Amino acid sequence: MRQLQKERLYIYDTTLRDGQQTQGVHFSADEKIEIAELLSALGVDYIEGGWPGANPTDTSFFETYRANANLVAFGMTKRSGKSAANDDVLASVLNAGTNKICLVGKTHDFHVQKAIGVSLSENLQAIKQSISHVVSMGREAIFDAEHFFDGMISNPDYALEALLSAFNAGARWIVLCDTNGGTLPKEVETAVSKAIKAGIPGTHLGIHTHNDTDNAVANTLIAVDTGVRQIQGTLNGLGERCGNANLSSIIPTLALKSHYSDRYEMGISKSALKDLTRLSRRLDDILNQVPMRQAAYVGASAFAHKSGLHANAILKDPSTYEHVDPELIGNERIIPMSNQAGASNLKKRLGDAGIGHEFTDDELVKILRIVKEKESEGYSYDTAQASFELLARRIIGQLPEFFDIKRYKVTVERRKNKYNKMISLSEAVVVVKVDGQKKLSVSESLDELGSDRGPVNALAKALAKDLGQYQHFIDDMRLVDFKVRITQGGTEAVTRVVIDSEDSAGRRWATVGVSANIVDASFDALIDAMNWKILQDF
Repeated sequence: MRQLQKERLYIYDTTLRDGQQTQGVHFSADEKIEIAELLSALGVDYIEGGWPGANPTDTSFFETYRANANLVAFGMTKRSGKSAANDDVLASVLNAGTNKICLVGKTHDFHVQKAIGVSLSENLQAIKQSISHVVSMGREAIFDAEHFFDGMISNPDYALEALLSAFNAGARWIVLCDTNGGTLPKEVETAVSKAIKAGIPGTHLGIHTHNDTDNAVANTLIAVDTGVRQIQGTLNGLGERCGNANLSSIIPTLALKSHYSDRYEMGISKSALKDLTRLSRRLDDILNQVPMRQAAYVGASAFAHKSGLHANAILKDPSTYEHVDPELIGNERIIPMSNQAGASNLKKRLGDAGIGHEFTDDELVKILRIVKEKESEGYSYDTAQASFELLARRIIGQLPEFFDIKRYKVTVERRKNKYNKMISLSEAVVVVKVDGQKKLSVSESLDELGSDRGPVNALAKALAKDLGQYQHFIDDMRLVDFKVRITQGGTEAVTRVVIDSEDSAGRRWATVGVSANIVDASFDALIDAMNWKILQDF
C-alpha cells in the first residue's frame, strides 16, 4: 500500500518580536542572536526578529544578523498620505535586508475607522500597495491580518476583502490574527473555513493566536485541522498580556501525535526535536527566570510520577501514564520521592541513582519512614533528587565522609565600595576537617564591581576553597538557582531552601536544606550539593 505524501507545515516563531512584548522581558541584541541561532538549528522556517527602526536593539540585531535566510523583518503597511515607496517607516523594514517581510494591517472595520481614522477603501489600498511594493523588490511578503477574528464578527465581508487585497497583491502568506485573544476554537474553525471559501488556499494561510482565554494552542490546532499551513507562536508561550500560542507544546504535538504526524511534516527533524527541552530552558536562563515545572512536554514535572500506584505501572510499561516518550523532546522521566511514595517509587529511584546494593524489606521500610518524617519537617525530596540519594546512601552506610564541617560563621556589614557607594558586604569563615586536617577558609561575596552577592555565595566560595584531595571534583561546579520557601508561619517559621547546581559536563542536580535559619538551610543544601558532586566523580 502506497504511503500518502504528507503536507508541509511551516513554523513561524515570533519570540524575538511578539515574545518581547511580555511584561518584564527585554532581549539584548546578542541575546536575540543566540535565540535566533537556536531556533535556526531547531529547524524553524520563519524567525521574526523584530521591527527594524523601531528601537536601537532591533536595528542593531538586523544589522548584525541579516544573513540568516529564515529571518523576517516586521513592520506595518504604509501610512495614510504616503506612497509605499516614500514611507520611511516601511523603508526601514525593507532596508533591514531580509528576504522575508511581514507587514501588519487592519482587517477589522472598527479599528480602521476608529484607531487609524481612514476610510475602509483607503485601508484596502494601503494593504494592496504595501504588499505589491514588497513583492516588486523580490521579497517574500507576509500579511498579518490584525484583529481578523473580531473583524469577522463585525463586518465579515470587509475582513475577507482585506485578506484578498493582500493575497491578490502577491502575499505568500495571509496570517489570521486573534489579536485580542478572545476567540474560541469553534469560532476559529468557522472563520478559517470562510477565508478558504473566499478564495485563499489553506497553503497560503497562517494562524496567530493569543492566550487570553487559555485557548491559544487549541485555536492553533483547530486552524491546522481546518486548513492553515503556517503556525505562528513563541517559545514557552511568551507574549503580551497572557502570552502567545506556545510553540514549545505545539511543535511536539504536531510532530508526535499521529493525528498530525501521519498527515503532515515540518522542517524540524526527529534529532532536532530532542533539543526542544534544552532550548526552552535556555530561554528561561536568558530571562533569568525559573522554568515552569508543569509546562507540557518540556517541564521538569511533565514526566514525573509521584504516586506509588503510577510508578509501579510505569516500571511495567511507561505508556500506562505517559502519552509520549520524554526522550523524544529531550526531557526525562522522574520517579520522585515524597511522603506519598510507595515501594515502587523507592525501588525505581534507588535504581536510577546506581546504588549497588540489594535492599532488604526492612531497609526499604526504614528509608520510606525517614523520608516521610523528613518531609513532615519541611523537606521536599521530589524537587531535590540528589539530597534523597545522599539520604538513602547514608542510611545503608554507602556515603563516605569526604569532609566534616566543624564550624562556620557569616557576617554582613555595610560599607562603601570603591565607587563610594554604600553596599552590604558578606564575609564567611568555614572550618572544615579533610584528610584528618582542619582547614580554615575565609571568603567575601563580591562581584567584579564590588557589589555584595549574599551570604550564601560567601559560604559557597569559602567552602570550595580547600577540600584537599576532593578539591578538583568541585572546581567546575556552580550554583544556577536558589529557591526559598517558608513552610510554616508565625514565630516557629521553617525555611526550605532548594539549590540547583551544574557542572561543566552539563549535569544538573538539586539539593534541599531545612532550618528555622535561612543561612543554615542554605548551607545544608550547599553541603549536599558538594557531597553529591564528589560522590559522582570520586
